[in-house]
Amino acid sequence: MQVKRKRDIDYCILFSQPLTNKARINHQIQAREVRVIGPAGENFGVLTLGEALKAAQELNSDLIEISPNATPPVAKIMDYGKFQYLENKKLKAAKAKSRTAEVKTVQVKIGTGEHDLLLKAKRAGDWLEAGNRVQVDLFLRGRAKYLDEKFLRGRIERILRLIPVEFSVAEPAKRSPKGFTVLLERGKK
Repeated sequence: MQVKRKRDIDYCILFSQPLTNKARINHQIQAREVRVIGPAGENFGVLTLGEALKAAQELNSDLIEISPNATPPVAKIMDYGKFQYLENKKLKAAKAKSRTAEVKTVQVKIGTGEHDLLLKAKRAGDWLEAGNRVQVDLFLRGRAKYLDEKFLRGRIERILRLIPVEFSVAEPAKRSPKGFTVLLERGKK
């Protein structure tokens, strides 16, 4: 990025933006020799910086340092605007793929009816298909906390059988302060 006006410098200082870009172009490259890649991907080999700049100028393009840490550094001959466009496109694609899986919670009680269980199981199935993890909580109140553990695990199994998609149990049923908890994730039963 070339700074042409004082206003641009003030803007960069105000918003803490660096005045230089990440990739060096043309005369900003500091290496004596560079491995040059052509616009169509052809290999020009290792050239001195002057020869590489001359080759880029003949093709009406810029010399862009792609890999500065390599020995010798790798530079590509291409239009700088196109290079920025491709880099932004890669960043957006990477950002779209880096979605973190959330843990969604379904809470049931001992006396929850069949229809309500079906609705909650369907919602849990939708979340599992979306790539989220699902935590199924069997909420126990009062004396229900002291019921037989086998009976309580049977109640958790009741909702797990109703989930319409394939899943795997990430963490088996265990006691929590409010009852029992099972953690599910997408996969095979």
